[in-house]
Amino acid sequence: MDETDRRLISALRHDARASLSDLAQTLGVSRTTVRGRIERLRRSGEILGFSVVLKGDAARDPVRGLMMLGIEGRGTDRILRQLHGLSAVRAIHATNGRWDVIVELGTETLEELDAILSQIRRFDGVAQSETSLLLSTRKSAS
Repeated sequence: MDETDRRLISALRHDARASLSDLAQTLGVSRTTVRGRIERLRRSGEILGFSVVLKGDAARDPVRGLMMLGIEGRGTDRILRQLHGLSAVRAIHATNGRWDVIVELGTETLEELDAILSQIRRFDGVAQSETSLLLSTRKSAS
């Protein structure tokens, strides 16, 4: 799997119903290339299928957290692309101050959260991190 495949998967995670034309434009490749890559990823088992995520499903992440990241050097764009490809990532925020990026995460279990935190900490360029679990929501934008 190369960088274009990772970007394609990230785009499909964001909107699995995006047209081939929209995906091609986003990735800067032809529609034929997008179609071929999706089929190859399906045949190889990298893509197992497509699903619908309901608003209620996304709101019920039993384990939620905020991960603050300090990024060294010029790795921010690459790290943002990697974060976009992770299914546990609910939102990514640029910020000022001590942290460069704040990532909202949602998982089914603490073990899954621990695994995703470990994965993100291993990204090349992540210099430091701090994570806070969200215990309850007192007010939501929705």
